Amino acid sequence: MIKPYLTKMRGGPLKRGKPHVADALWSWLGAFLGMALIGWMSSHYLAVSTLLLVGSFGATSVLLYGAPHSPLAQPRNVLGGNLLSALVGVACYHWLGDGWLAAAMAVSVALLVMQLTHTLHPPGGATALIAVIGGEPLHALGYWYALLPVGLGCLAMLVLAVLINNLARHRRYPLHWH
Repeated sequence: MIKPYLTKMRGGPLKRGKPHVADALWSWLGAFLGMALIGWMSSHYLAVSTLLLVGSFGATSVLLYGAPHSPLAQPRNVLGGNLLSALVGVACYHWLGDGWLAAAMAVSVALLVMQLTHTLHPPGGATALIAVIGGEPLHALGYWYALLPVGLGCLAMLVLAVLINNLARHRRYPLHWH
């Protein structure tokens, strides 16, 4: 009983292909433009200063531009996973404060909600955590955190991901909208 359990931990052989420089450059371009767009919008049009630059958007950029074929990078997952996680995180902050229990509850409940709604997006866990530990300017937004900065930021990145990823002949994004 213990041997099969421990055997699982060995993993399997790893096969890596040669890196595709062109694909990496498309990923770089998308990530740069996505984060630059959000930063520009935040600094020029929003009164929230750099608050639109949510830390989890870095990980979302990696999925949108570095792994656009991943199920976790599809629009439903990006938007739904982040929005639901933001709401969960704010609720946990309101109910439990900004301590370790609220942080653990925010991430675990966000994961549960994303799995139950088929919107799993790993950066959503960070989005929920940021709602708890983000500090007073973020806490002052309350549930608006889900719409601005999270919703608007996700929409901006998704629009750009559709435009940038489809410029390359070998890329197609999204694979599906539902």
